[in-house]
Amino acid sequence: MPTELVDRCIGSKIWVIMKGDKELVGTLRGFDMYVNMVLEDVTEYEITAEGRRVTKLDQILLNGNNIAMLVPGGSPE
Repeated sequence: MPTELVDRCIGSKIWVIMKGDKELVGTLRGFDMYVNMVLEDVTEYEITAEGRRVTKLDQILLNGNNIAMLVPGGSPE
């Protein structure tokens, strides 16, 4: 994952697809060389046995090891 492309997304909405059953959409505030990310104004989508659960968060720190894919400006809807 080229960090130059991720760097261009700082301050923009980004759709993060995690390994497992979670997806997040939020504003990228920063990241490090391991692609650990800080997102703000986050909406978390989780697939559960009961259906899709949506959670709103002010801020989150994501572990880069758990990120499967990034979609700049994207949304799961």
